[in-house]
Amino acid sequence: MQFTWQYNHQTPRKLRSALKMSGVTSTLMKVAIYHGGKMLINGQEKWAVDMVHNGDSYSLVLPPEMANDQVDESTAPINIAYEDRDFLVLNKPAGVATVPAHNVTMADSLVNRVKYYYHHQGYENQVTHVATRLDKDTSGLVIFPKHRFAHAVLDRQLKRHEVKKNYLALVSGQLRTAHGYVDAPIRRNPESFVKREVAPGGKASVTEYWLKEQRPNWSLVKIRLHTGRTHQIRVHFTFLHHPLIGDAMYGRSTDLIGRQALHCYWIQFYSPFKEKLITVEAPLPADFRQVLHIK
Repeated sequence: MQFTWQYNHQTPRKLRSALKMSGVTSTLMKVAIYHGGKMLINGQEKWAVDMVHNGDSYSLVLPPEMANDQVDESTAPINIAYEDRDFLVLNKPAGVATVPAHNVTMADSLVNRVKYYYHHQGYENQVTHVATRLDKDTSGLVIFPKHRFAHAVLDRQLKRHEVKKNYLALVSGQLRTAHGYVDAPIRRNPESFVKREVAPGGKASVTEYWLKEQRPNWSLVKIRLHTGRTHQIRVHFTFLHHPLIGDAMYGRSTDLIGRQALHCYWIQFYSPFKEKLITVEAPLPADFRQVLHIK
């Protein structure tokens, strides 16, 4: 796969510096140098120390990525919310894991389904990179970078909190404030391998929310994550004494909805390949619409 840029600066730069300026990591350059890729200036193969001048084009060529034989394919359907050459965004249904569980034969997760999809489409890169994840019983948008460069781009944005994600949740009871921040550190619960809790010494965690609708027994809230901790939304609303409806792990099991009532409906990230923000939305799933009486 080839990525090409135009150099529009008066001061010449070494090719490696120009590539870094375009977001290419040292790891990606090593792949190009040692694992079957190339670096080009004006279409000619060059070394990292060769100079790029004003008006030159310069390119990174990465070798195809072979599929992992240890990951099974699943022919179960996927719901594509957005796709271009570099990114695939899926609308994940509740009940499907993002990645396969360990020690499970013929797993059916989004990763397994995407592997089959890439194979069926005949894409050059067959590795199923995952940039964002959702809990098994959370529905909504998940980003799959379609090659190692796109994955590096998303990793950098995630570390800088530049990937924006909005959720809708049904929480128990009536919230007292229409807009609030929860700034409370989260750590692993020492009595559980899976559960998390708010506690001193945990990792900094910030959740912002807006009240959208309210009934005697529940509230509909829009949520923006400012950090990305495991179970963050579920833990923070439990901390507020308003656990998510249907969240059996954190103490609110109910017949109103058969899983934790959490849906990632909006996501935004920057694509340097298209040089623009990519914004993707997912409609409310049927179980949410049923609770909200939306046809």
